[in-house]
Amino acid sequence: MRIKNLNWIVVLVVFFIFSSFKGGKTENYKKIIAPTPTTKKLALEKTKLKFGFIKLTDMAPLAIAKHLGFFDDEGLDVTLIAQANWTDILNKVIDDELDGAHMLAGQPIAAAVGCGRHGELVTPFSMDLNGNAITVSNEIWSKIKDSLPKEYRRPVHPIRADVLKSVVTYYKNKNKPMTMGIVANFSTHNYQLRYWLAAGGINPGQYHTRNLQGFKGTSGSDIDLNVIAPPRMPEALKAGEVSAYCVGEPWNQAAVYKGIGVPVITSREIYKNHGEKLFVLTKQFVEKYPNTTIAITKALIKAGKWLDDPENRKEAAKLLSKSAYVDGEKSVVDNSMLGTFEYEKGDVRSAPDFNVFFRHNATYPFYSDGIWYLTQMRRWGQIEEPKPDYWYHEKIKEVYRPDIWENAAKLLLQEGFLEKQDLPQTDGYRPPSSDFIDNKLYDGKKPVEYIKSFTVGNNS
Repeated sequence: MRIKNLNWIVVLVVFFIFSSFKGGKTENYKKIIAPTPTTKKLALEKTKLKFGFIKLTDMAPLAIAKHLGFFDDEGLDVTLIAQANWTDILNKVIDDELDGAHMLAGQPIAAAVGCGRHGELVTPFSMDLNGNAITVSNEIWSKIKDSLPKEYRRPVHPIRADVLKSVVTYYKNKNKPMTMGIVANFSTHNYQLRYWLAAGGINPGQYHTRNLQGFKGTSGSDIDLNVIAPPRMPEALKAGEVSAYCVGEPWNQAAVYKGIGVPVITSREIYKNHGEKLFVLTKQFVEKYPNTTIAITKALIKAGKWLDDPENRKEAAKLLSKSAYVDGEKSVVDNSMLGTFEYEKGDVRSAPDFNVFFRHNATYPFYSDGIWYLTQMRRWGQIEEPKPDYWYHEKIKEVYRPDIWENAAKLLLQEGFLEKQDLPQTDGYRPPSSDFIDNKLYDGKKPVEYIKSFTVGNNS
């Protein structure tokens, strides 16, 4: 009797195993046995590498590629080294003291067109989209807060710069121009702050007088600009060196945490899904070490994709708060990394796209993202003479290298780390967009037409 029962049990087990291959169970079975993606290492020309970064949350792809072993998987032995400021970053990459670095988008572009220090620099990878904000001091906030339209007792966002007009006039009448902080003359923050001010009828002035750091000094301005390293921004605001600043995270949220300032607008509200920082190498490095360049790009793409999974952001924020990377209060880092952003203290709002590391093709170095910065350099006088359309396209193709990104992405597709929909269908340019604070249309293929549309700054 026991043997008969045992036979029936065997039959039932066989039946259930067989049935798991049928109907809706097949897909689940495939998921269980699907092979784990495996990195296929390239024949690397150089394996020991030193990369520089500034203590900002948008250096995250570098930290994650290091921390999760994405560099190691490619056969790369990477050391990450925090740098004091953006000038140091630029000089050390050009001088081969660093193999590559987290860099302001404007820096390699400016180096290519002869603004500031010349250098042949290349980017195969965009670090992120968005991620900056403009913060004003408590004194400035107290002067504008009551005039802002409210909804549910909270200021309506985005806040336009024209609310500052009376404040700018107030400081002018005291013979003490309002001073705002930027992180560098060729920084995304400089161009975003200027764009916001000009859209609100406040003239940030024209650059002139060449020197080693680019173009210093402005003419015809309603405000003054002061270059300050990102980690020093809250200190400068507290000390009264500046009344406002534009910077990346966590230094806007730090002002809220310390109770010394209020962010009034994010960069995404000024220019939706703008390209932000770049990972930059020298042209010589790329030509001498082509496989190493592709391997670096592969590791960073994987890190970007990992970062945009909401489940991974908490681990990323915890890692970034460590002294080796951003060195900030974890709660401050969390505010912008976990899908929210805090404006006035207690005014926490949903901001899932405040910092984007992979979605919206964030890692792809679009020519049009770089050309936008060239148009702003011309608008504000850093590029002194008018240029034809073809010049903008030729110059940006010296710096932006989507072909390297595409080679890396195709390998990741073959290895199973990416899916076909992760690769953009593009000729290197984003579609025209009017997602700006002033609703102005930008077509990266028509830079001169775009420059001509401005009424503040150069328009030729």
